[in-house]
Amino acid sequence: MIARRCTLRALLLLLLSTAALGQSPLTLEEIVLLKTVGAVQMNPAGDRIAYTLNVPRKLYVDEDGPSYTELHVVNFQGNSIPYVTGKIAVDGIRWSQDGKSIYFLAKRDPEATVNSLYRIAIAGGEAQEIFTHVSSINAIFPSPDGKTIAFIATDAPPAKTEELALKGFKAVIYEEAVQHAKVWMLDLGSMKASAHELPGHASDFSWAADGERYAVALAPTPLIDDSYTSRDIHVVDARSGNVQNAMGSVGKLGHFEFSPDGDRIAYIGSVDINDPSNGRLYVASSNGGERRDMVPNYLGHVTDFTWKDEVTLRWLGARGVWTEWKTASIRGAREAGPAPAKGAILRSVSANPDQQVAAAVADAPIHPREVYLLRDGQVAKRLTNSNPFLANRKLARQTAITYEARDGLELEAILIEPFEKQAGGNPLVLFVHGGPEAHQYNGWVSTYAQPGQFMAAHSYTIAYPNYRGSTGRGVEFSKLGQHDYAEEEFDDLVDLKRHLVAEDLADAAKTGISGGSYGGYASMWAASALTVEFAASVAFVGISNQLSKFGTGDIPYEMYHVHARAWPWDDWMWMLRRSPVFHAGKTKTPLLIMGGDQDPRVHPSQSLEMYRFVKIRTDTPVRLVIYPGEVHGNRNTAARYDYALRLSRWMDHYLKGPGGAPPPYELPHAEKLAAMTEDTTNSD
Repeated sequence: MIARRCTLRALLLLLLSTAALGQSPLTLEEIVLLKTVGAVQMNPAGDRIAYTLNVPRKLYVDEDGPSYTELHVVNFQGNSIPYVTGKIAVDGIRWSQDGKSIYFLAKRDPEATVNSLYRIAIAGGEAQEIFTHVSSINAIFPSPDGKTIAFIATDAPPAKTEELALKGFKAVIYEEAVQHAKVWMLDLGSMKASAHELPGHASDFSWAADGERYAVALAPTPLIDDSYTSRDIHVVDARSGNVQNAMGSVGKLGHFEFSPDGDRIAYIGSVDINDPSNGRLYVASSNGGERRDMVPNYLGHVTDFTWKDEVTLRWLGARGVWTEWKTASIRGAREAGPAPAKGAILRSVSANPDQQVAAAVADAPIHPREVYLLRDGQVAKRLTNSNPFLANRKLARQTAITYEARDGLELEAILIEPFEKQAGGNPLVLFVHGGPEAHQYNGWVSTYAQPGQFMAAHSYTIAYPNYRGSTGRGVEFSKLGQHDYAEEEFDDLVDLKRHLVAEDLADAAKTGISGGSYGGYASMWAASALTVEFAASVAFVGISNQLSKFGTGDIPYEMYHVHARAWPWDDWMWMLRRSPVFHAGKTKTPLLIMGGDQDPRVHPSQSLEMYRFVKIRTDTPVRLVIYPGEVHGNRNTAARYDYALRLSRWMDHYLKGPGGAPPPYELPHAEKLAAMTEDTTNSD
């Protein structure tokens, strides 16, 4: 009997090990090196989709830099063909008018200082360089008749700039020296380009179907603050370059398009100058005039749209933690209807009028962004599988949850449960989104800066809160944090922690927090003003001083209109009290601060201020890590991996490990490089 039990036990273990074979959890390296679909473009015939694929560089092998970007084409059966691959960054993909080729932008010459315009035939063959401008081209827009390509770019840099710099004359005139981008017309017959002199800085474009007019977004200056708050759509005569009229958009502006008959322009805009995010779908006459809200009272945010015909729009909405793909008619605007509660998370769409299909970029809890096909009246169909190894990875359970804030407001969050639940709750990490005009969807949420699936496999409970002020729940909800920095909005994070503790999913004494930008602000606030609630914090490109943020960042007007709703001099002490540096002396939470030294949005001095204040005023462990050349978030693969390693090690040390003094600041990069070099040598 004993022998039989042993045999049965051995058989059971064998079956379990066989079932688990290949089902290992995701590693940090795998999360950092995931391939993701970037942009999609439906071809004119409506039967194939061009897309870009972001391919991270190989760690310890490739030279430093961001992901490579390839060009692929997939049909509706999911058969994908690579067209431009390798060590290249493809951008701005557009189909030719006849659908026989694809235009794109790239720097194929390593010595090039600007990108070039290329064309590759769908029938096959090498991509051909057809035009190089005097500066890099920002975006391209082939005309409806196929004879012209409109593009957005600046003039040539001032003469002898590089030569003078070599002689030491390289002073930077802050903000004033930024060049305006113009609309240029490239004649594909003569291959000559001419600029239209327009009243502002150009940033987006749409052709009318007859090619006689175009719409362009213009801002008073090239500064990012104006692009956020002061862009408007201008209708321009395509031959003369004369502006015919402006649309009168206010606040933040998103995507816009002419209707197929050219009579109207639809655009994603804002309710008013104080609307935190463009998310309303408007239609107005292309000659100007009163706009009409196509989805009135929408408790979400419209993120993209296409024209289906002269009177019908197909629109993509972010609602709660889900997305929806619906239609609206200019013959009678109507409300959106019941909220969605499932489905792939649709990020962007591409479609042509008078067709029943659309291309989409979408993700889900089990995979990052891929190409999807949308057919009217059918469930979205996935076409690509860029990371087939994920089928052999065990993923933790991910769900959308709701919880109640202390004032009774219902809030949403994404929860990733740990592989193995512990009695009394697991260590908890809250990953806080930035913005705050953004939100978490119930899609793929594991990134280099927020590696939820990796940490869940290592006994953590992970939560991504959509605190008040987030998008996805209408304009009123997104304004709840205005002129109320840090207080109720970050109390919402504590309330999520307490909810998960009550559910026996989290250990109240082992809770960490991390986030970037506004999420970095939350992480610094949690480490100082809310230090009794958190045992570890990692702040990325975060705000530490609301006063100096106004003076050092590049979006003061955006901060005034949609965040603070006040200037610092209106009430100096109010703004200072809502700053983590004011509370730095209270800090008991070990704090790791990281960011890039070229960040224009949240100046690196914000990280330095918090580091210095905590270091001087307390004995609490604090560390500052600076990434040379990085901006508002890490772009380069190696810097992303380094960040992920430091984040996870900090949390392990203070939530699961010994605590006390910080872990060593060195990481084993040299050893990994040596091992990689040895492997390469042996394989040769």
